[in-house]
Amino acid sequence: MSMSSFDTVYEHWMALQIAGESSPRRREFLQRGLSRGTMDYLRLIWYPAIGSLDHLYPEYEVRDFNNGYRYLDLAYMPGHVKGCIEIQDYRSHARDIEASRFKDLCMKQSLLVLDDWLFLPIAYLSIREDAGVCQQLTLSFVGKFLSSAIPPRLDWSEAETLRWARRLLRPFTPGELAAHLRLTEQYTRLILRRLVSSQRLVVTSGQQRYRTYMLPEAARVMR
Repeated sequence: MSMSSFDTVYEHWMALQIAGESSPRRREFLQRGLSRGTMDYLRLIWYPAIGSLDHLYPEYEVRDFNNGYRYLDLAYMPGHVKGCIEIQDYRSHARDIEASRFKDLCMKQSLLVLDDWLFLPIAYLSIREDAGVCQQLTLSFVGKFLSSAIPPRLDWSEAETLRWARRLLRPFTPGELAAHLRLTEQYTRLILRRLVSSQRLVVTSGQQRYRTYMLPEAARVMR
């Protein structure tokens, strides 16, 4: 991924976020610009792993039990499901944090979980020091939302193959898939061939005879 590619996508994405926002509070947050942690996460983790900023909403506004407002670093909402990504800086979230601020952060996370948000905390230090791990966590997080979004035209074996691949998020062999589906390896290879042909899976090793397969988005992280 080139920086210019990300910058172009990011500028267009932010312009749409600001233009479409009716809340003056959130619009002001957006116009100020995102935090360094959120920017680094988008640039170094999310965009290289996912390839787009679709369904992401920065500084997303939610109400709490006291009718106040809270803001999420990033909300991920494909369809009718809700995910929250919070970038946690060590200085502000752990070592130097005041007791009242710590209590407020715990309350925020509790309210999100009770309101059926899937919560993913990412340490800022991990973005810089363990980018590959953070990308795998991000893929797994997104996979939680995709596991039920299977095209209806697929048959049961193709649909289950994609669900299994999204849970696995690593290269797998036809033998492993055959054991999971309880089908012959020969028939499993036909399933894999169809999914590769429709670009829902990619081959990750093998020349004359394909050996391992993977989701396209997961394969990008491993390059």
